[in-house]
Amino acid sequence: MPCNKGLFTGQQQNHNNTTKLSEQYTSINVSDMQTADLTAVVISVFRTQAEMGHTCRGTINLATANIAVEDSCNFVISNGGAQTYHLKASSEVERQRWITALELAKAKAVQMQAESDDSGDDFPAVSPNSGQGGDCRNTEIQSTLRTLNSKVEDLATCNDLIVKHGSALQRSLSELEGLRVAVDMGEKVKQVTERATLFRITSNAMINACRDFLSMAQSHSKRWQKALQTEREQRIRLEETLEQLAKQHNHLERAFRGATVLPPSFSNPALGNKGAVSGKADASDEDDDNEFFDAMEEPAEFITVPADPKYHRRSGSNISGISSETGTDDQSVNFDELSLASNPESPQPLELEPVRQRRTRIPDKPNYYLNLWSIMKNCIGKELSKIPMPVNFNEPLSMLQRLSEDLEYYELLDKAAKCHSSLEQMCYVAAFTVSSYSTTVHRTGKPFNPLLGETFELDRHRECGYRSLCEQVSHHPPAAAHHAFSEKGWTLRQEITLASKFRGKYLSIMPLGSIQCIFEKSNNHYSWKKVTTTVHNIIVGKLWIDQSGEIDVVNHKTGDRCHLKFAPYSYFSRDVPRKVTGVVTDKDGKAHYVLSGTWDEKMEFSKIMQSSKGENGTEGKQRTVYQTLKAKEIWRKNPLPEGAENMYYFSSLALTLNEPEEGVAPTDSRRRPDQRLMEEGHWDEANAEKQRLEEKQRSARREREKEAVKAASSPEEADAKEPGPASSEISDESAHPDTYQALWFEKIDDPVSGETLHIYKGGYWEAKEQGNWDLCSDIF
Repeated sequence: MPCNKGLFTGQQQNHNNTTKLSEQYTSINVSDMQTADLTAVVISVFRTQAEMGHTCRGTINLATANIAVEDSCNFVISNGGAQTYHLKASSEVERQRWITALELAKAKAVQMQAESDDSGDDFPAVSPNSGQGGDCRNTEIQSTLRTLNSKVEDLATCNDLIVKHGSALQRSLSELEGLRVAVDMGEKVKQVTERATLFRITSNAMINACRDFLSMAQSHSKRWQKALQTEREQRIRLEETLEQLAKQHNHLERAFRGATVLPPSFSNPALGNKGAVSGKADASDEDDDNEFFDAMEEPAEFITVPADPKYHRRSGSNISGISSETGTDDQSVNFDELSLASNPESPQPLELEPVRQRRTRIPDKPNYYLNLWSIMKNCIGKELSKIPMPVNFNEPLSMLQRLSEDLEYYELLDKAAKCHSSLEQMCYVAAFTVSSYSTTVHRTGKPFNPLLGETFELDRHRECGYRSLCEQVSHHPPAAAHHAFSEKGWTLRQEITLASKFRGKYLSIMPLGSIQCIFEKSNNHYSWKKVTTTVHNIIVGKLWIDQSGEIDVVNHKTGDRCHLKFAPYSYFSRDVPRKVTGVVTDKDGKAHYVLSGTWDEKMEFSKIMQSSKGENGTEGKQRTVYQTLKAKEIWRKNPLPEGAENMYYFSSLALTLNEPEEGVAPTDSRRRPDQRLMEEGHWDEANAEKQRLEEKQRSARREREKEAVKAASSPEEADAKEPGPASSEISDESAHPDTYQALWFEKIDDPVSGETLHIYKGGYWEAKEQGNWDLCSDIF
């Protein structure tokens, strides 16, 4: 076949670049290889350099080309048909280098053709919006990734060729070692030399490809590191800006609190707020921002003025209709002044045996920093009990122990039990209701979620005359039952389910369920609900707690009622922060007492001597004017112990709640290991232990579900069941097969509140006296 002499160039399809091989085939050398585009797809042939601009003598697609060796310096490129080109190198080494380079280009061409067949849009057109910053940046990133991917593919091709030529060289060496006739030795040595040269050229190509990839990767790495550093600097500036805003926020708050004169437009002494969150209803997300910071406050529904001096000069017996109440009031005030001077934790004077000395300190809180926002930013709108939180945001007490803290001011109920007037008794019960929030003002730590079946006893029978027991009776939703009774003649019981939502800027905690108090002597039965607790400044600033909403304390026997309002905190109110007001009325709606104060400091009550309708408020509502006797303090918060700021702001009672105690149930919160580790300052170990306990609880739930499904599907049980109302109960349990039953409490339909709740069924204190806890599950 005649030889087609001339020049040839490489052309890459879908691109405009053309690389020339500027020597004829008889003098192809290294400089040609350096100027050739060896990533070309098509080889074009020209007779002379002058023809390169207008006359092409033929082309060969490298993807389908055949490359063969003729002798030590010549090689052939053909398309398997009529076109064949014989090329000559200056030496055998240069021939091998050309063959290796052309094989690399052929492998690349085959790969590009396969990619083109798979997808015709590997290089999409620029969108009309690509001029925008974000789209341009995305296009640049995609282009960089494509380039790097191309280099990786080159490395893969070189690696394949190295494997191919290395295997061939290994076979030739094996054949050379196996020769026994010296005649064929020269031919085999020549073959080994050729293949070694080919392997060396392929290895050099791999080295060059690696060098190119490394250079490009380092270049782009510097750009990405610079972009990352820019993002870090912007984040630091943002954090500094937020910190400055928080400082300005706190500065403005301090300046406002220190101001003594306000503009007339803010002089309205509001006692409530319509926007406050009720304890019975959830607020909408759209109104949440205005709910706690609305400067337009509702006018007061009533105002109080000092009663006429004649009421002070008269005795209680001269006032018609309320003589017994007035007389009782005078007696109760004297009793109040005496009783409030005593410490609730101090021993009774008549105690014959020495009272146990309770601890007054716990280990200081470690200074472990963890950003709350970093965890909660992905939890907006979720239920708090379903958010996995590390112990870093907890306090070393469980929710059961926090419920038991409601009894810190138990003496209010002791006094209420001695009252002869139900209306006066209502004042003490209302004050007790408010006092339960006094411990929350600085307590921003989250209590531990109790495990199902966890209990907590507070046995202060010798010191204070009461015993208290809490049990976690449900896990989803989390519900705790509480029962306390006193030898002074009162019983307190409650079942609380916490509904909580994280709103982004703040956290709302809505306790669901009712609290009931029964007095044995009078048989008065009171009930009320809790208000909404809000944790502010989740994102920036210092966390702070607010209580807002309304409470109706109802005496179901007499029909008496006390309506309490917890005013939400407002920067623009002239009233004292955390204000609480209330009016005690009888079954006919007649007002008898007014209560006022703050839920974090003290409460006072005043007897109403006369009431009248006053002038209209700013919204046209007529306000009631109450003429009252001088206010008497009914409750005052106990001072915090020394160093409380380093001990989670625990009160004197809270410091004793997790103190180890002998004889308690194995399910008692004091025995909970993760809580104990946190109290001792071992937070990492506490987090690990917390995860173990939660997984153990999940495993126990799965086992109960399996047992429930197995029991429901057994034929003996199916035959024992008769059709009727019970069938719906079976279907309900099938849908929710966790049939856990509380150990010390039983579920009933309460005729007073109309709710289904758990009440104490007995047996706990008897089991404690006997030291028999066989019924308790292993939950720790």
